[in-house]
Amino acid sequence: EDLGVKHRLWVYSGRRGVHCWVCDDAVRKWSPSLRAAAVEYLTLVKVGHPGQPGELGQGAGPRPGGYPSRCAARCRAGSGGRVCVGGAGSAASAVSLDRRPQHRELLQSEFPRKRDSVQRWELLKGRMEWTRRPAGAGKSAPCFADWEIMLQYCFPRLDINVSKGIGHLLKSPFSVHPKTGRISVPLDLQRLDQFDPFTVPTISSLCHELDAAGDDGEQEDGGEAEPKRRMRDYKKTSLAPYVRILEQFVEEMERGRRGELLRRSGES
Repeated sequence: EDLGVKHRLWVYSGRRGVHCWVCDDAVRKWSPSLRAAAVEYLTLVKVGHPGQPGELGQGAGPRPGGYPSRCAARCRAGSGGRVCVGGAGSAASAVSLDRRPQHRELLQSEFPRKRDSVQRWELLKGRMEWTRRPAGAGKSAPCFADWEIMLQYCFPRLDINVSKGIGHLLKSPFSVHPKTGRISVPLDLQRLDQFDPFTVPTISSLCHELDAAGDDGEQEDGGEAEPKRRMRDYKKTSLAPYVRILEQFVEEMERGRRGELLRRSGES
């Protein structure tokens, strides 16, 4: 929305990542410096840089309005206002955002006595310093410690090298992830809440489906005298709905391109 791009195809990587293919004509012509600037604008969490002003670790929190504030609100809503907190080690990691040893020691002793992640999160929030007094200020200013932790653990990390390099190798949709065997499939944003990465077709499952479809086809064709039009192999497998998502994306791009050409011809 902020960058004005329209044609975005979201593709599951096959493991734990998501690729966003931005296919607008103008964006495809961006220089590496423009691409790097866009990724920098979209990056909220900078791991390993806690001392920079306005970044996580300084208590600055998301500023009202603008992209950082909206993303913080979305992370908060998506997590239900909570972050899944494990044992004492993760507690120490979370509280290291303000780097106060006394907080970490308290949590390390109290966390094992809590029953589940919900209780640990409530304890963590209760131990946070919710207000801070800047140097020279006459009154306390709000602190967004819980928002910072949610962003630190829930907001996705962006791969700047893939995005800014025009000659960078990219993993194509429908390729096979070498470690999981899952197919890199496009995502339907209208049904994103129904997407389960563990049910994505794998190269092995597709081979089994094709073998089963081939056996059924041979049995049916045995008693037919007239040849019928052969269905494409992928339509006999669980890959078919994902191919349709790609086709719909391409059709939408083509409609947008025709509309832009008509608008330009009308102006000229």
